[in-house]
Amino acid sequence: MSNAAARPAGRRTLPRFLREPDLVIGGILILFLAVVALFPWLFTSASPNAISVPDALQAPSAAHWFGTDDVGRDLYARVVYGTRVTLSICAGSLMISALIGGLLGLVSGFFGGWLDQILGRLIDVMLSFPPIILGVIITGVLGPATQNLILALSIVYLPVFFRIARAGAMSEVGRTYVEAARSVGLSDAVILRRHVTRNVTPLILTQYMILFPLILQIQAALGFLGLGVQPPTPDWGAILEQGKDYILYAPWMSIFPGVAVLVTALALLLVGRGLQRGLDKR
Repeated sequence: MSNAAARPAGRRTLPRFLREPDLVIGGILILFLAVVALFPWLFTSASPNAISVPDALQAPSAAHWFGTDDVGRDLYARVVYGTRVTLSICAGSLMISALIGGLLGLVSGFFGGWLDQILGRLIDVMLSFPPIILGVIITGVLGPATQNLILALSIVYLPVFFRIARAGAMSEVGRTYVEAARSVGLSDAVILRRHVTRNVTPLILTQYMILFPLILQIQAALGFLGLGVQPPTPDWGAILEQGKDYILYAPWMSIFPGVAVLVTALALLLVGRGLQRGLDKR
């Protein structure tokens, strides 16, 4: 037996994914952002909420790398600490969407019938609204607050996960292994939990990474509109909202948080594309 044949399947799969340059580059960027989010104090000693009015609207310098805002707060510290706030809100909201939407989609696609018809019509109604409009409606009705923002973002992309999971379940339900499992006496609930869910999960995870940059942009847009995280909590969208009134006099207030959103979205997009190509080849 050759060394290649004797090598475990998992070890053969890993190099194939590492040959995806998008996945490697995006993964390095995301790893760096994760470290910043978890340990922001390692990257700055300044407080993100410390006000110093005499230092207001200072341009980037050695003392303040990203400049200061309208009340003298260090913008670099606010962008660094805002990494945790922004990414945790987006990751948590999208996880809720994936869990609820994926579960409903699996049940709907596997069992079909009247349940599929009802859930399908509800999802069609939600999909009739553009994501940003739906987010504005929900946060506008409930009011600007972090928990309302998370709820809005969770609802916005729930239909997408529903559609992905439903299509995957419908594809799996007609396969031979499902009929074989039923023939040996396994119930539909057991088949769905043990087999179908496992086979559809990679589709949901890939979609999670693809949607992450989109939900990041919506979160920043809602913050820019004043419907997201409220001051003084550092958040990239909220920082953009504060800087819009000073765009001509202090453009750094908008440039640096905007670059943070752009770089993060690009990293997530690269990882999503890399995972999708890697799973397609597999």
